[in-house]
Amino acid sequence: MNVLILGNGQLGQMLGQASIQLGHECLLVNTRTNQVMPVGAHTAVSLSLEQAVAWADVVSWEHEQISDQHVALAQHKLLTDPAQIKPLTHRQHEKALCDELTLATSPWQAFQTASELEAILQQWQGKAVIKAAEGGYDGKGQWRWQPNDPIAPLLETAGQQPGIVEAMIPFSREVSIVGARHRDGSIHCYPLVENVHTQGILSYTLANLTAIPAHLQATAEAWFAKLTAHLGYVGTLAIEFFVVGEGDSATLLVNEVAPRVHNSGHWSMIGSNCSQFSLHMRSLTGALIPPLQNNPVLMLNVIGVVEIPATLWRDPSAQPFWYGKEARPGRKVGHVNVQVQDIEQAKGYINTYTKALHI
Repeated sequence: MNVLILGNGQLGQMLGQASIQLGHECLLVNTRTNQVMPVGAHTAVSLSLEQAVAWADVVSWEHEQISDQHVALAQHKLLTDPAQIKPLTHRQHEKALCDELTLATSPWQAFQTASELEAILQQWQGKAVIKAAEGGYDGKGQWRWQPNDPIAPLLETAGQQPGIVEAMIPFSREVSIVGARHRDGSIHCYPLVENVHTQGILSYTLANLTAIPAHLQATAEAWFAKLTAHLGYVGTLAIEFFVVGEGDSATLLVNEVAPRVHNSGHWSMIGSNCSQFSLHMRSLTGALIPPLQNNPVLMLNVIGVVEIPATLWRDPSAQPFWYGKEARPGRKVGHVNVQVQDIEQAKGYINTYTKALHI
């Protein structure tokens, strides 16, 4: 089967590798220039975007910000209606969708203007997080506020575009579920994993290493199935949650939804018999998906540094992935998956390497 991926960043490249492993042909599109490129290269081939779409049996994407131009060209080759994905690219609409589907979130209110933001904050009880409705990721486009903080500075920043105000939740941890809905409608989910962020950017993921109450897994899978069925979604998707409380009384609140392969699923590249990228490709192409078998893995993000330490390249338990991006502070330029036996071994790697891997 011929597969075309909209986007040629690291997620597109990894999707391309998975498609090749499954015996498919794959091309990538630089969505800024519309150049068509083979997997593993940044040199364009002599195909127009229109020709590439005609060549493809199926079209997918590495990021959800799909332009109207690409939708118009590829609509008939996409297995998920992009109109259904649009709410997930706008925080007001995403929150409203969760409310519609009774997927619990933190309390929130929408604003369109600075004056509306001011009115909300004047009556808001407790600490709040303000988020721009569109754009913003890895902690960008977000502001913290609490009663007695000045409001005026926020009106010049957060108030300059539509957004939401949501309650700052005293969560016990952050987790995510990554899974896929196959084109036959079947659901395949990995276990919930624990994510640790630094300044809004995912620092590391603990997969199959921490005790997460079984009832939370059941809830996450039920919500995943409900959401993807409502969207008519085909492929890999991630839902990030806050965990509130502990043990049997713990509950989930949806934080964000990513309709694509996700950073917190990178552990599956060595921690599962079927990676999130293979899961996506199998779902798109109709290939069989095996029962998922998963092992303990620590995923360390590489953020802003110019190279991964040589000791990790040589470590037989580690598998580094370098994205070939220019390094700058706060930018994800790679990740390292490490096979570990237990949480104590994972903590050893975290304590040894996170400072060296983050700027």
